[in-house]
Amino acid sequence: MAARRTVEQRVALIDEKIAKKKSEIEALEKQKYKLLHPVTMKTVMDKAKASGLTAEEIAEKLGIEL
Repeated sequence: MAARRTVEQRVALIDEKIAKKKSEIEALEKQKYKLLHPVTMKTVMDKAKASGLTAEEIAEKLGIEL
């Protein structure tokens, strides 16, 4: 006959399941954020220009020769 688990063992198993679900929720939250805040070239360029970079500076940082 198999030995019954102690309360501490059962609590530990539940804590493991909770930790696993939390990590799954975190991954889903990241996916949701990416869907709601897509990164496009236009937004990147707009933010670079808004921060005061010129087209030449952006090209230089990207290693693009014009």
